[in-house]
Amino acid sequence: MAKFFNKIRKQLVSEKPSVSRTSNYLKYAIGEIVLVVIGILIALQINNWNENKKLYKTTQIYYQQLLKDLSSDKTYISEKIAMYNDRTSRYNAYKEIFKKPNLSPQEVNSI
Repeated sequence: MAKFFNKIRKQLVSEKPSVSRTSNYLKYAIGEIVLVVIGILIALQINNWNENKKLYKTTQIYYQQLLKDLSSDKTYISEKIAMYNDRTSRYNAYKEIFKKPNLSPQEVNSI
């Protein structure tokens, strides 16, 4: 394509001034403008493709981190549930001991 426009430009320089030369120059100028616009559109498309690729990678990283965080939260919650269940069972055992009638001070101190 560049050779084609280069050939037209050389012909325009070598010709005598005339109406046909002006029309040929306009064709050449319009062709150059079209080439530049097409180049810009291609560059924008490539840029959009790269941005979408980066965005996809970033979202994948966020999803992986979210899964790791959820897993660690699940472990933390399971540990807390086990701790509170243990405390509840010990509290219920203390309540049973204090329900006994005539509890001696030695029995209270041993708890």
